[in-house]
Amino acid sequence: MRSEAVALAQTRTRTADYVALAKPRLNVLVVASTAAGYAMADGDSLGAVRFAAMLLGTGLVAGGASALNQVIERDADALMRRTRMRPLPDQRLLSIEASVFGAAISLTGLLMLAASANLLAAAVALATLISYVAVYTPLKRRSSFATVIGAIPGALPPVIGWAASRGELSSGAWVLFGIMFLWQLPHFLAIAWIFREDYARAGFPMLPVIEPDGRSTGRQAIVYAAALVPLSLAPTLMGLTGEVYFAGALGLGLAFLYVAFRFARTRSARDARTLFFGSIIYLPVLWIVMIANKL
Repeated sequence: MRSEAVALAQTRTRTADYVALAKPRLNVLVVASTAAGYAMADGDSLGAVRFAAMLLGTGLVAGGASALNQVIERDADALMRRTRMRPLPDQRLLSIEASVFGAAISLTGLLMLAASANLLAAAVALATLISYVAVYTPLKRRSSFATVIGAIPGALPPVIGWAASRGELSSGAWVLFGIMFLWQLPHFLAIAWIFREDYARAGFPMLPVIEPDGRSTGRQAIVYAAALVPLSLAPTLMGLTGEVYFAGALGLGLAFLYVAFRFARTRSARDARTLFFGSIIYLPVLWIVMIANKL
């Protein structure tokens, strides 16, 4: 009985490690953004089963990208306090195991998207996967501009949802892409400032690492948050949403800009965390107001 209990515990631990590679909690926002893009496209209905399969497929591709990213960055992760206990740097899983897992769930997700939605949605998801793993991840070691590049695959989930609904990418899809693109940058900059010592230890040339006074980090956070305000109003100007969304987006955008400005002024860890948590609140609330006003 004892040996069976130990074997069961080990199996559960390995399962938990594989789940950790996929970062399911972080990818909830990816799936939610895909659902928002689908709802805003107002195209052909997939039906409940195919819609769920489309979301699951997107989540699997996102999880696969996260796993493959951790394979590539396993040595750097071992140097950072916040990541050193991940399955690969802690040597609970082998890199080949994580690679096979990441590739398998990515391929499964792409096939599910193609079968449940269409080839265009699967193609956008594939572009997301490739740009994240093959472009953004290696660039992180070379340039602070990787933050901007990384925001491109991060902004594609609503485009996947739009493509799944309409089978084409019209201007509305790119407005949603732009909103999510601009939103990510203050979010990433806040994280980079909070963990700048960790990033420096691992050799990542993040902006707060190469410019330690934080002035450029603060200025860029303000610029991106300010640009987000008018772009977030575009869905109403394009006739996709009504006045309720316009008012909600304006209020959310100004609040987000305020916390970015406060961070830029003080550059304190406390205000960086406020900006980070503010970004976590901003996007899902914006999606909710956008969809609710459309309905």
